[in-house]
Amino acid sequence: MPETSSDRPGRSVLIGLESHIDRNLEDVAAELEQFIALLVRWQKIQNLVSRETMPFLWTRHVRDSLQLIGEVRVGERAVLDLGSGGGFPAIPVAIALKERGMCYHLVESNKRKASFLRTVARELELPIQVHGERMELLDEKDIGKVDLVTSRATASLVTIFALVSPFWTSRTRGLFHKGREVGEELVKARADWSFDVLELASETDHDGRILEISGLKARTQRELL
Repeated sequence: MPETSSDRPGRSVLIGLESHIDRNLEDVAAELEQFIALLVRWQKIQNLVSRETMPFLWTRHVRDSLQLIGEVRVGERAVLDLGSGGGFPAIPVAIALKERGMCYHLVESNKRKASFLRTVARELELPIQVHGERMELLDEKDIGKVDLVTSRATASLVTIFALVSPFWTSRTRGLFHKGREVGEELVKARADWSFDVLELASETDHDGRILEISGLKARTQRELL
């Protein structure tokens, strides 16, 4: 039988997210499928995602990333994604919100993974710049100040905050995927940082949370005493 839209993984993964997407859903689905086809091809020579999760790419990685699009605010343009790896969450988000005029800075120090990300950005014509080096080696002028920071289970909050603080402004927000240790991470982070946090339940991970971070500031020496 001919394939219908509902049979397509790229279309099925968008169910329930339609109100957050301003562009043609069939175009979004086709580009998501193109992205995953590239990932599967490159996975043979470079582990872009955990091998154990390959059978669950559409739920474990794509849908998990796409749940952020409802949290991205109109007017947030410059996005910094830390430890981009196989492109999650930044690439699915960039595909879904392609017509919003956003620009994405993806930081990935692994050279092969960075090459993959550049290939995806070029073939899907995404507004993405890939920085193929460690975050701590980037100069502020290479990226500038950003509106939104994303990171998906790449490092602890303490580490993330230290790395992204040079690019953070009073208007910047963070959307971070976190697992069951999120409570402990928040306690440790508050020792050195002041911030507001909103915990959102993850729709793909029972133990997971999406943390919305705002008002990030390093605590002063006086506050630490």
